[in-house]
Amino acid sequence: MPDLYLLFSHTLTSKQIEEAKTRLMIDNIIYLPAHLQKIWSNIPAEESIDKDISKFIKYLGENSKSGDYVLVEGDFGATFAVVDWCIVNSRIPIYATTARLAKSEGESSFTKMTHYFKHVMFRRYTRYR
Repeated sequence: MPDLYLLFSHTLTSKQIEEAKTRLMIDNIIYLPAHLQKIWSNIPAEESIDKDISKFIKYLGENSKSGDYVLVEGDFGATFAVVDWCIVNSRIPIYATTARLAKSEGESSFTKMTHYFKHVMFRRYTRYR
């Protein structure tokens, strides 16, 4: 059975864990080690990300196997690089889709917006053909 590697800045919800186990048939859910999680959650906006990305690619190359899922969400450039590596190296890159609900309250000059996010499903990253 495949494993699920997580490259994102949150923890999975109970609904996401349930879907991973029932629909994707995941055996193990594997969070990044703390030192890599800190980097992934703080990709610098003002410098090249090449040296940071190489750490994640090395980690996935040494720990994951062909057919494993990799949930990738975060900095757009970092996400693209990891997803591309996953596709080339027979890992299955996925992301979570959500339904967004918004509630507004307040007076005419100020409005408070509250957003609610509900997990819908995991979707595969695919290349446009």
